[in-house]
Amino acid sequence: LEQHKLPVIEPISMRVPHACRYLGISRSTLYVLISNKEIEIVKLGSSTLVLTESLRSLVERRRNGDRQPEGSIE
Repeated sequence: LEQHKLPVIEPISMRVPHACRYLGISRSTLYVLISNKEIEIVKLGSSTLVLTESLRSLVERRRNGDRQPEGSIE
């Protein structure tokens, strides 16, 4: 009997607590990254949604040794 597996669809955004678990960082560290424009958010009503692609982009930039937010001038 063949089972059909549905593809895993990654959400486009996540709430702050999930984003913290996703990166393995504290809430305060996430908010520092947000205030430094290193992570992009969207406000939807009273909810703060963190863009998944922004989290992946941050990890990739840090992995490559870049400590500056995208588009910043040293």
